[in-house]
Amino acid sequence: MALYDTSVPDELLTGMRSARVAIGRGELVVIPTDTVYGVAADAFSPAAVQRLLEAKGRDRTAPPPVLVPGIPTLDALTEFVPDEVRALVAQFWPGGLTVVLRARPTLEWDLGETRGTVAVRMPDQRIALELLAETGPLAVSSANRTGEPAAMTAAEAEVALGDAVAVYLEAGQVGAAYPDAQVGTGSTIVDATALEHPDGKLRILRHGVIPDAAIIEIVGAERCA
Repeated sequence: MALYDTSVPDELLTGMRSARVAIGRGELVVIPTDTVYGVAADAFSPAAVQRLLEAKGRDRTAPPPVLVPGIPTLDALTEFVPDEVRALVAQFWPGGLTVVLRARPTLEWDLGETRGTVAVRMPDQRIALELLAETGPLAVSSANRTGEPAAMTAAEAEVALGDAVAVYLEAGQVGAAYPDAQVGTGSTIVDATALEHPDGKLRILRHGVIPDAAIIEIVGAERCA
């Protein structure tokens, strides 16, 4: 286990290299995002995803979201992206919006009991995006034990997760991008799977850093449940 201060150039380089190696080995890495710190694993390694769930104290009924480096990866991972979702990600990505869509059935991964869906987000955080650009999609959940407050620094995450994580990337306090949100608030999660159908509606599953009103303004009240 090692913690790297990414504000120090030498530690940034070493930490990023160590994080890439750890992900490649199926180990866990704590990374900063724009909302809270996340614990990350290779999304295409079932063993790594299981390790993530165990570190958090979760079972397979709570599959982790997947962080991606850009919108092209959203298309690669999902079966169908409705126009309303394209409008949402154009407005809020990178940022604090997680979108649930149908996953491509050909993907060789096991995130848990997803019922054929995947929750996808592009974070607005330089270090996270640089790592994602090199590793590909990462299964990422908040870096804390289930039921405990979200970690706002890597040091807080280390207290919660300890040796379960191989590499911690410290980038200081996060969440400043959302000054109106309560500290420790995660991304807003929306389920867009029903938008495949003409009469389907988007559902807001978790009220997060993106206000509900902002989502409704983009999608339209008639398309929101």
